[in-house]
Amino acid sequence: MRRRPVPRLGHEPRPRLSATLLSTQMVIMMFKQLQSGRRATLALSAALATAGALSTPFSAMAADYPAKPITIVVAYGAGGDTDAMARLFGEKLTQRLGQPVIVENRAGASGIIGSNYVARAKPDGYTLLLAPSTFSMATHVVRTNSADTYNPARDFSPITQTASQPLLLVAGQASGYTSVAQVLKDAKAGKALTYASPGSGSPMHILGELFNQAAGVKITHVPYKGVAPAVNDLLGGHVALSWMTYGPVEPYLASGKIHILANGAAERTPLAPDAPSMAELGYKNIDIAAWQGLYAPKGTPAEVVRTLNGHMAEILKMPDVVAKMRVFGAFAKASTPEALGKLTADEYAFFGKVVKEFGIQAD
Repeated sequence: MRRRPVPRLGHEPRPRLSATLLSTQMVIMMFKQLQSGRRATLALSAALATAGALSTPFSAMAADYPAKPITIVVAYGAGGDTDAMARLFGEKLTQRLGQPVIVENRAGASGIIGSNYVARAKPDGYTLLLAPSTFSMATHVVRTNSADTYNPARDFSPITQTASQPLLLVAGQASGYTSVAQVLKDAKAGKALTYASPGSGSPMHILGELFNQAAGVKITHVPYKGVAPAVNDLLGGHVALSWMTYGPVEPYLASGKIHILANGAAERTPLAPDAPSMAELGYKNIDIAAWQGLYAPKGTPAEVVRTLNGHMAEILKMPDVVAKMRVFGAFAKASTPEALGKLTADEYAFFGKVVKEFGIQAD
């Protein structure tokens, strides 16, 4: 027997199949029980209202996603690596999704202000966060009211990792260092040495302290407010060393004004193939690199997360995207939402222990 369809009213969206079948069964059942007059009218209204409620949850709204502009929040000022890559991804997503994707900078408190904003945004896929790996450690090193501070492993729906960036030990030309062995020889002989980082509590600071501990030396940390002043003082000979990403030091490598001495991860990086890894130097417990990831507020519909993950996976394969990211010393790297979630939780736990052990606090 052919099933009679439920009539559509006006221009309402077509219900999902499961809601259509259920609403039809309810209409038939209620009409069999209530044969005439006002009771039949009320039964029909109740059935159609239930069908509408079942057909328009977040999952149904996600089927039309996106229906309006999307905002990618960057929790830092304009002009940095994360900001530049957010604008690159925004341009590509705009082309693919058919809606404008806007980048909004909400800087302050080592990224906590912008991250908190996204954590508390409506979980509908229209407010996203592109975050560097500092995101997973900032709440450990910045003094805040814990009740008002996001938890990176709890308050977000991970979408995809977008990049990995090696953290390099570099030396300014004025220091005379071209190898880690030279640095350690002087440090162990009691020479006062300093290393720069873009700020207290940054991944570079933490890596520097882990290296000090593993090598049994004391190279004094000098924090700067950002990458540019740290590089300037490295070039000027005011500090001997720095832990840094590749992009800011690349312009000075060919001239010899800056030398790359080592990679902070367990393996060598193609960006500096001659620089030994931490494992090669005998520090097998040090394996730290920077990364970036795209997040949405916790509770964002799975269909929206899958949509964004799929588009980003394709974008991160585009040759022009790969080439532009390499300018910043970043490797395009997509992942599943689950993999980014695990990375975030693992690093949040790891850096929490390290920050406590060394008593690290942001300025």
